[in-house]
Amino acid sequence: MGLGKWAALAAAMLLGAGATAAWAGDTVKVAQGTLHGATAGTVTSFKGVPFAAAPVGDLRWKPPAPAANWNGVKEATAFAPACMQMGRARAGGTQNQSEDCLFLNVWTPANFKPGAKLPVMVWIHGGAFIQGTAGSTFYDGTHFAERGVVLVSVNYRLGRLGFFAHPALSAEGAGGPLGSYGLMDNIEALRWVKANIAQFGGDPANVTVFGESAGGILVNYLMAAPSANGLFAKAISESGFGRSNGMPIRGDAPRTAEKQGLTYAASVGVNGTGPEAAKALRALTAAQLSTPVNGLADPAIPGPIIDGVLMKEGPAAAFAAGHQAKVPYIAGGNSFEASLFPQAAQNPDATLARTGALKDKVLAAYGGDKVAAANDLTTESSVIEPDRYLARLHTKAGQKAWVYYFSYLPAAQRGKIHGLSHGGEITYVFGNLPSEPIVRGDITIPAATPEDRAISDAALAHWVAFAKSSDPGADWPRFGAAETTLEFGADGVKPRRDFHKASLDLVEQTAGGR
Repeated sequence: MGLGKWAALAAAMLLGAGATAAWAGDTVKVAQGTLHGATAGTVTSFKGVPFAAAPVGDLRWKPPAPAANWNGVKEATAFAPACMQMGRARAGGTQNQSEDCLFLNVWTPANFKPGAKLPVMVWIHGGAFIQGTAGSTFYDGTHFAERGVVLVSVNYRLGRLGFFAHPALSAEGAGGPLGSYGLMDNIEALRWVKANIAQFGGDPANVTVFGESAGGILVNYLMAAPSANGLFAKAISESGFGRSNGMPIRGDAPRTAEKQGLTYAASVGVNGTGPEAAKALRALTAAQLSTPVNGLADPAIPGPIIDGVLMKEGPAAAFAAGHQAKVPYIAGGNSFEASLFPQAAQNPDATLARTGALKDKVLAAYGGDKVAAANDLTTESSVIEPDRYLARLHTKAGQKAWVYYFSYLPAAQRGKIHGLSHGGEITYVFGNLPSEPIVRGDITIPAATPEDRAISDAALAHWVAFAKSSDPGADWPRFGAAETTLEFGADGVKPRRDFHKASLDLVEQTAGGR
C-alpha cells in the first residue's frame, strides 16, 4: 500500500462535550453537531474537524475556546490545514498552513458501535515545537484501527503562536495559564476525547496518550500538568528528552520566556509592556510571527514554559518529586538520536570535552572512536539516559514503567549510517512502511522487506497491547531492579538486562546527563 493510499485512509474529529448517541455507519453525532466521515476497507475515518475555536484575533495567545456548533451534517473527509510552521523544512510536506488549525483526526474500526469501549490512543506529533502536523501520512492510524484501537491525532499551535510569553500578555491573562498554548491545545483535545470518543466506539476511561520528539516531550509535560490529571490512563513517550524542565516564564535566569518575548517584540518594532504592546503583537500577521529559526541551537526557538499555573514544574522535577501522573508509562529512544544534532560528530573533541574528567572513560566506554563516541554520547545523554532516569523515578513511586530501545535498521542501510535516526521508529510503530522506495533529496528509503515488516508488526503489537491491557506483553519485562530494556534490533526483539549500564552510568555523572 503506497503513501497516497495511507493518506486517503486518514481521519478527523471535532471538539465538544456531552455528545448524544447517534450512529449510522460513517455518520456520528458529537456535541457540536453531526459528522460524516469515510470508510475504506475495514476502517472509518473522520478528518478536518475543529476541536476548538480558531485561535485568531483576540483569541491569539489565549487558552483554547470551545468550537462553535453547526447545523446539518459536516463533511469530515479531508485534512484541515497544519498549524503555522517555523521550520525551514516542512515536516510531512505541510504546505497548507493556517493560524486556524485546531483540528483532530480519528481512525476507528468500520464496524464500530457507539459505546463499544475500544481502547483509545491519542497521538501528539513531533517537530521541535516549530513544525509538523497531525495530517502527515506517517501518522495514518489505519493499522491501529485494524487492530481494534480508536486512533486520534491532534494539531496544536506551534512556534511563537504556540509557545510565547510577553509581560503585556501575562498582565492580561494574570491568574490563568500562560505561555504554553500548544500544551493547552493538547489538554483541550483530551477533554474532547473524554467527552465524545464513545460516539466512535472508544472508551473514555481507557485513553493512552503517546507522541514522539516534541510530542514525546509534551507527553511528559502532560504527566506533570495538574490540569491533565484524569484525562488519560497511560502514556508513551518516544524520544521525549526526559530531563527537560522547560523555560521559566520570568525571573533572574539568563533566559526566561518573557525576556525572549521582549527581544522578539523589539525586533519587529513592538516596545513597552502595556495593553498597547499586546494589541500591536496581535496585529502582526501569522506569517510574520512564523519566520524560521536557525536550527535547534537558535536561542529563540520556542518550547514549553513553566508559568506557575499550567505548569508548576517541568517533567524531570515533577517525576523527582513524585508529582507525575500515576499511570502505566513507557519511555524509549533510538540508537542514533544524535542525527538531530550533527554538530556533535562534526566537532567530536568539543562534544567529548563536556564530560570533563570522565572524558577518557567515556571514550573507552563507546569503543575509542571519537566520532562514534560523540554520536553515542549525544544519543545517550539527550534521550536514552533520561529514559532510564524517568523510569527509575516512576518505579520508585510504585508505578509500572517499561523502557525500549530501537536500533533496527533495514539490511540495505546497515554499515552505512550510524543507527536508527531520531523519529525513525514512527513508521514501524504505525505500520506504515513503504512498499516501494521513497526518494527524498539525497536520501532513499528502501521498500520494506519481510524482516522490516516483522519488526513493525512487533512494535505495533506491543503498542496496541499496552493500549488494550496496560501491559505491552509478556516478552517485555517491566523496568525494575534489573532495569531491563526491550531492544528492537537486527537480531529481533529482545529484552536486555541492565542495558548499556556502563556508558549510561558515566553519562549520569556528566553535565550532559544531569
